[in-house]
Amino acid sequence: MAERTIGVARNGLPQIGLTQIGLAPEEAGPVFLRYTAADALSNLVAMLELAHEGQLRCRAGNRQPYAATIRLAEDALVAGDYYDGAEPIAAYAWPILLLTGGLARLNGSWLEPTTRGQAVLAQPSYPALGALWDRWLGSVSHDEFGRVEAVRGQRRPGTLTPVAERRGAIADALAALEPGAWTDIDDVLTHLHAPEQPPLAVARNLMALWRLYLDDPYHGSLGRAGTAAWAVLGSRYALCVLFEYAATLGVIDVAYTGPDGARDDYRGLWGADRLPRWFVIAPFPRKAGTGLFARRFSRDCRRRIAPSARSRRRHTAPASGVADSRPVLRR
Repeated sequence: MAERTIGVARNGLPQIGLTQIGLAPEEAGPVFLRYTAADALSNLVAMLELAHEGQLRCRAGNRQPYAATIRLAEDALVAGDYYDGAEPIAAYAWPILLLTGGLARLNGSWLEPTTRGQAVLAQPSYPALGALWDRWLGSVSHDEFGRVEAVRGQRRPGTLTPVAERRGAIADALAALEPGAWTDIDDVLTHLHAPEQPPLAVARNLMALWRLYLDDPYHGSLGRAGTAAWAVLGSRYALCVLFEYAATLGVIDVAYTGPDGARDDYRGLWGADRLPRWFVIAPFPRKAGTGLFARRFSRDCRRRIAPSARSRRRHTAPASGVADSRPVLRR
């Protein structure tokens, strides 16, 4: 049976068993699956077409997409965004990816394809996706930690570490994964916070950590949180990168559940009772649906994304019940 772009199950997952991603059936609840590489290539073409038609707009100052642009991008996604009617994730990321990857530029507030973007639109390929991931890793014009809006004080100069260093740490963690194997998200986070290697750091230093806070700059300062501060900063940043950018670009496949109450590792912090239960734009749950499926990295993890044989096969013989049956490439 060919793989499905999206699968939903309560007592078992389509094509893979729950035990393969470390779950017992009674733990899972509804679990959503995304096999992302082919969809990412289709979405890349769709977004470049929208830019070519002059339909995408971003703010000139911070390069964030307008709400109308996000809605338009969401409608164009081959399988929709990760959550229906909830916080946009892939739809928010794509206009930013076009800009940071050099595939589009701003003409006023409108996106228009660059020469590189026009070439990709004329001949889309998986290496083009890999090059976009690589350019995004090194870009400095956008910091996705701003999406974790519950953490305040992050806009003060000298507070956060360089964004390219943070992304590089996550890319290195993905490179350490076994291609083709499901990995629990907590194992990835543990690797990023391992004491034997420089951990993923979001706050530049201890003084900067005290400037970051939840709800109140004094009582809610993360400098008071001790080791729990990394769960709020490092893990939330990693979750944002993995879901909003790595999965969107087809670098990893994901199994996930709904965001409400997904992770509760911040509940003991001052001011946490005032936060929504999801606390981050794209949380992976702690138990149910925590699989990451990183099979599309090449050996060096950064230069190329190649589709697996199973990914190619699923579009020649689509399974019944696929959420969206449009072709992989919209030309």
